[in-house]
Amino acid sequence: MSRGVGHDRQVDLAVDLSHRTGRTDAIYRALHTALTTGRVPAGERLPSTRDLARDLGVSRASVATAYERLVAEGFLETRPGAGTFATAAASDTPPARRRRQGALRPRAGWRWNAHPSSGDVPAPAHDFRVGIPDASLFPFDTWRRLLAAESRAGGPAAGAYNGPAGLPRFRAAVARYVAGSRGVRAEPDDVIATTGAQQALDLVARVLLAPGDVVAMEDPGYPEARELFALHGARVVPVPVDADGLVVDQIPAQARLVYTTPSHQFPLGMPLSLTRRRALLAHAARHGAAVVEDDYDSEFRRVRRPLESLQALDRDGRVVYVGTFSKSLLPGLRVGYLVAPSSLHDALLAARQLTDGHGAVHVQAALARFIDDGILARHVRQASARYAERHEILLDALAGLPVEPVPSAAGLHVAAYLSADAPLGSQELVARARRRSVALDSLAAYAVGPHRDGVVLGIGSALTSTVRPGVRVLARLLAADPP
Repeated sequence: MSRGVGHDRQVDLAVDLSHRTGRTDAIYRALHTALTTGRVPAGERLPSTRDLARDLGVSRASVATAYERLVAEGFLETRPGAGTFATAAASDTPPARRRRQGALRPRAGWRWNAHPSSGDVPAPAHDFRVGIPDASLFPFDTWRRLLAAESRAGGPAAGAYNGPAGLPRFRAAVARYVAGSRGVRAEPDDVIATTGAQQALDLVARVLLAPGDVVAMEDPGYPEARELFALHGARVVPVPVDADGLVVDQIPAQARLVYTTPSHQFPLGMPLSLTRRRALLAHAARHGAAVVEDDYDSEFRRVRRPLESLQALDRDGRVVYVGTFSKSLLPGLRVGYLVAPSSLHDALLAARQLTDGHGAVHVQAALARFIDDGILARHVRQASARYAERHEILLDALAGLPVEPVPSAAGLHVAAYLSADAPLGSQELVARARRRSVALDSLAAYAVGPHRDGVVLGIGSALTSTVRPGVRVLARLLAADPP
C-alpha cells in the first residue's frame, strides 16, 4: 500500500495486511520502519487516522491504536489542532537501533581480508582480471535444458536430505572425467562433491590442521588458500618458486600440509617439474605430511600431454586432489570436488555434513549428464582453442614492452616480470591502468616474501578483440615518459 506522508513529500508505506499478527500490528510495523529508517524525518506531519484508514481499507481504530503505540514510544507526537508529527527521536535513532551493531566481536586472532568479487564492479573495457572464464563460450541453452530436465524429474533424491559425498552419479562422472583428462586414479567412492574448490580446502583444513600446525605454501601463491589456512589457526610458511616450480628443499620439515598448484603454478604459470614432483612426494612420506594438489585450470592446456598429476604418482596415499568447474565452466555454478585417500573419507564426510550438509542435487545431476554426454569435453576443446588464440595474441602484443612473460603451457592467465628499466612499478602500473579501464593484477597481490616485480593478465574474460588495444594502453604507460 502506498500513502503520501507529509505535505510536500511522498513516502511509500508498504503494509502487509495479511499478516497473521493482525492489521494493527502490520500498520505499526510499517510506520515504525518508515520512521526509524529516516524515510519520515523529524517534523513531518503524518496523515490523519481517518485518511490513512480510508487509504488502507481498514478501520480507523486499527490506525489509531498503531499511532498510540508510536506516541507512547516517543516516535510520534500529537499537536492539538495540527495533527500527528514525527519526533526527533525517530530521526535521531542511533544506528544500533536501525541495524543492530552489537557488542560482539570476532574471536582473538581472527583474520580476514574480503576480496570484492568480479560481479561487484562493472567489467572494464579491457578485462585482464585473473580467474574469470569467458561466459559467452558456455552452452547456456544446453545447460538450461539439462537443468530443467533434472528439476522436473524429481525422484527420491530431490525430496530428501542427501549424503554429504554428493549424488552417486555425479561422483561417478567426475571419477571418469578426471581419470581421462588428468590420469587421476579415482573410483566414485573416492570423490566428494564440494561447493567449489574453496570449500574443498576448508574441509581439508578442518580435518588435518590444528592451531599452530605449519602449512607450507608456494610464494607467490593463492591468497584465499593462505588466508583460509591461517583462519584455521595454522602457521603458513611461504616457500619460494623458481622455473621448476615449488622449491621442495625449502619446505619446513615440520610442515603438516603442503599446498601446491603443480599443473599451472598460481600465479606464475610454470608446471612443477617431474623431478620436483617426486621430491615432494618423497618429502611428504619422510615427514608424514599431506599434500594438497589444487588443479584449478589445467584443462585449458596448450600441449598435447601434460605432466602426470601428483595424485597419480602418489603411492602412499598422501595427496588430496582438488578440482573445480568454476574455471572450465562458470564460477556461478559453485561446484567442485576433491579426491582423497580412503583414510580421510569418514572425517571429510563428517566435516561436510556438519558445515552445509550437501550441495544442490539437481545441479550435480545436470552436471553428471553434461559430463557423460560428452558436452564438457567438447566445451573444453572449443574454449581451449579460443583461449590459446588469445594467449598467442597477448604474447605477441607484449613483445617490445619492458616485460618478460613467464612461460606456461596451460591456464587462463599469463604472468610477466617487469624489466629493471621499466619506468613504473607493478602497483603503480595497475592503478594507472585501472583509471583507463584496463584491469590486471600485480604479482605483489599474491606474494608474501621477496619476489620479482611483475603483473598477471587473465585471458578468460578478455575478449579477443580487446587484447591488443588493452596492451597498447599498457605500452603507453610503460613508455619512457608515461602520460
